[in-house]
Amino acid sequence: MSIKKKYSKPFGDLNTLKTSFFDNNDGMLDMADGMADVLLMQPKRKTCKICGEPLKKPLFTSHRIGYIECEKCGHLNSECEDTDDFASKVYIEDDYSKNYSAADKESYIRRRDMIYIPKAEYLRDCLKNEMLNAEDINILDIGAGCGYFVSAAKQLGMSAVGIEVSDSEVAYGNAMNEEECLTHIGLTDSIEYIRKTDANTLSAIGVLEHLVHLDENIDAIRENHNIKFVFASVPMFSFSSCFEVAFANGYNRHTGGTHTHLFTNESVQTMADKMGFEIAYEWRFGSDINDLYRFLMVSMQKNNNQEFSTYFSDRFVPLMDELQQVIDKSEFSSELHFILKRK
Repeated sequence: MSIKKKYSKPFGDLNTLKTSFFDNNDGMLDMADGMADVLLMQPKRKTCKICGEPLKKPLFTSHRIGYIECEKCGHLNSECEDTDDFASKVYIEDDYSKNYSAADKESYIRRRDMIYIPKAEYLRDCLKNEMLNAEDINILDIGAGCGYFVSAAKQLGMSAVGIEVSDSEVAYGNAMNEEECLTHIGLTDSIEYIRKTDANTLSAIGVLEHLVHLDENIDAIRENHNIKFVFASVPMFSFSSCFEVAFANGYNRHTGGTHTHLFTNESVQTMADKMGFEIAYEWRFGSDINDLYRFLMVSMQKNNNQEFSTYFSDRFVPLMDELQQVIDKSEFSSELHFILKRK
């Protein structure tokens, strides 16, 4: 079947939710550098995270980490393995979620409605093409975080529950939703939940890149024929990666931190094939231009050009949606949402 494609989404008020990326660039960069310290202590990666092809020399270095492009599927692999030790340190011990949790119910709902309702609407509308109404969609959301997507899906009439390794996020999300819609699990427990779920849809919003045992999760999805659809978003090898190489003093939200590897069009296809699924729908809307804008603004302010940064911003911001659309249509943008359908 041909892939149904959608491109771009207005930035809207996105920057109002990312103020720390601008206002606390140095603090966020220190956080990412700390994660890089942990990653550099892990064993060297020998084979591609997606296809298992032996890896060669790095294509580039960004914030001290070398990144290797797989010659077979194009997947971008960091030179060091993401291990259970790495995951335990950056996801649990350091409570990474504290950088993103909304402060109260009102801001929780605002974030949900701004970022996650459009994702849930996209899933609902695409599956309607597959003859499923909202009430027919039953979702297991893995890596559910504070439950924003679970809450959004339920708001639109779908059934949804989530699993998450951070007990603080689970507690926060359940409190905000005033129900036990999230369950705390261990680092490797997602595999067993996937094997046993009767959900017809698995969602993984910004999660697959964080799974240490990705292959085992893929195997579990393939083996559970209750799962008919997989809805995921993943970070992509993109212009954002290039900008982060160029701006060493800017917070590297994309190629770095907890992102130890990045997907490509070819590696997403390879992963789908391994699951026994086909790519049915794609929605490409990245934040590459937003990242470039952020790096330029931070650099100008560091160079004591605050007044000029405002002059620049007034002229650049109105162009951002149109510039990002060009990048999205080039299919080299920073994020891909996709829906897989079982073959």
